[in-house]
Amino acid sequence: MTKRLASTLLTAGLGVTALAIAHTDDERDELPTHSSRTFTLAVYGDAPYGCKAPTAAGASDECPPNSIFRPDDANLPNPGDPRQIEATPAFIDAINRDRKVELVIHTGDIHSGAQFCTVAYNRTILNLWTHFEDPLVYTPGDNEWADCQKAKEGGGVVNAAGEYVDYAAGHPVAKRVTSQSQAFDPAFPADAEYVENVMWEESQVLFVTINVPGGSNNGNDTWNAAAFGSTFAATGNTKSAPQLQDTTQRTAADLRWLDTAFARADAHGAKAVVIVGQSDMWDLDGTLPADNHLAKYEPLIAKMAAKTQAFGKPVLLFNGDSHRYRSDNPLKQNQPCVVESGAASVACSDDDWGTHPNYDVSNFHRVVVHGSTFPLEYLRLTVDTRVNKAPGATSFGPFSWERVIP
Repeated sequence: MTKRLASTLLTAGLGVTALAIAHTDDERDELPTHSSRTFTLAVYGDAPYGCKAPTAAGASDECPPNSIFRPDDANLPNPGDPRQIEATPAFIDAINRDRKVELVIHTGDIHSGAQFCTVAYNRTILNLWTHFEDPLVYTPGDNEWADCQKAKEGGGVVNAAGEYVDYAAGHPVAKRVTSQSQAFDPAFPADAEYVENVMWEESQVLFVTINVPGGSNNGNDTWNAAAFGSTFAATGNTKSAPQLQDTTQRTAADLRWLDTAFARADAHGAKAVVIVGQSDMWDLDGTLPADNHLAKYEPLIAKMAAKTQAFGKPVLLFNGDSHRYRSDNPLKQNQPCVVESGAASVACSDDDWGTHPNYDVSNFHRVVVHGSTFPLEYLRLTVDTRVNKAPGATSFGPFSWERVIP
């Protein structure tokens, strides 16, 4: 088996920003897109969380200086537990050994919200991911992109040499990506910038990723002025023009990408759709006022609800961001729901539909993948379009899944 890197999107010095794919030159290179064969994926996210608060007795409470976790001379507190990144090679090997798995999806957040956004760290993740023997699709999270402007992630921070520790001082919009989008609407040429929005088909199921970062969809968490320089800081504005433009332009591109995905699913007779994004758009996360923090997600939720209802077949959403496993349908009131509780999954004490309008959509299901804590975990998702299972803790339509701790 000869492994090769099929597609890796890099910026000038940033490392991974949008999508990385590694795959093998073997008999699985040509997958039967329109067949009804059963296939299995591994889904995970919010990992590896280097440089986060210790999660076990005896774990290190400080990420080592002069390392990929913490740039030297930063002079900022940066507590951390490096066990996750140290365990990642073995974790990747375990997924490679899982002979059922043919594709890997990462739902975003490759480090914690207290870690600097350095080129060295991103390249380390890229180098680790090249060891996957199956294709890897990654959609970015807020921690490695939108939140890089925060001081605790290195935004605007300089070292002893007067150099910014983060790429472009942590300015989210300054992080260039190499675009290879080809399916954008010619009426909206700026959509070509969103290379992280991809879609593919396998076994009569259409998969689509959308760039929706956690943290209010960039809409109501004001970016750190220090990441933009003194001119912006002196204006006293609460939100910069780049932030406002990003929220508006990216969200519009996401909405059009969902239109394109469901149109293709209809045209190709797909039996189901899988949507992958980073943010938990129903997560209150203690931020107040809650309505303000979640409001910028509403256009995306409304679009998913309308398209799912019109599609009339199972639609499954995967997201990370809130870190704890959850299986539910937040588009319909009083639906079955389980949530992670320690090592077990138990009935939910809340119903997430209440954080947005009740769209009364029955053919939708959402799974939040576990992340951010040790040990690492992935979700083994099996797709069999010959079956149609009732919504439950571990199944929905042609989908069934199980949590795996290697």
